[in-house]
Amino acid sequence: MSVEFAPLLIEPAYRKVAAAIGARVLSRALREGERLPSETELARQFGVNRSTVREALRELESRGLVQRRPGSKLMSVSRPHHETVAEGVSHALLLHDVRVRDVWEALTILEPPIARAAARERTAQDLERIAAAAAAFIAGRGDTEQAVHRSAQVFRCLGQATHNPVLGLAQEPLLQLLEPSLRVMIDKVPQARARIATAHRRLVEALEARDEEGAQGWMARHIRDFRKGYEIAGIDLTLRVSAG
Repeated sequence: MSVEFAPLLIEPAYRKVAAAIGARVLSRALREGERLPSETELARQFGVNRSTVREALRELESRGLVQRRPGSKLMSVSRPHHETVAEGVSHALLLHDVRVRDVWEALTILEPPIARAAARERTAQDLERIAAAAAAFIAGRGDTEQAVHRSAQVFRCLGQATHNPVLGLAQEPLLQLLEPSLRVMIDKVPQARARIATAHRRLVEALEARDEEGAQGWMARHIRDFRKGYEIAGIDLTLRVSAG
């Protein structure tokens, strides 16, 4: 009986260069803000053409691991923004036919504990940012796009106030998927804006008092209100979430 082997996977050279540089970034051997050598020098070190290095840097830049700062010819190590990382997850969830109810249930599980942690861990600066986001919602709630964005921003500020980057990264894809359905609901339910503003105010009060139970309870109520709003607006919870 003859033995058969699978064909070898031959990666393009630029992928190998990108993997080598990326490994240094992820291991923290290259720190955020540190400049990389020039394309010519990198080509010399890797023993490849400059065009290969340029393609590798493009790939790393698309992943948010390097960036070219204004006025500099050299690439610097960077850190991917939450929104950039979450966008890829959001797209993947859309392709997996995520429903409105799926997003709502995930928010029900995730957001109340985030509010509780924010009440415990928040700083004075965090409280100012959350209060400002809540005030911005009231100021711009006549504009649907502004209202939706600023409502989601309150959630983001709460996530930041936990000082747990995992929680911030976990909530961001859900917030990106929440916005399309919230945009429909907020226009069809007359009381939606007022109820959202009330929830924001009570959350700010709970955070100011470091009332963990109150913050968690009001966030749970806030998320439950979203479902009521969907039902009043006639949004089918089994519908697949659409792109924003």
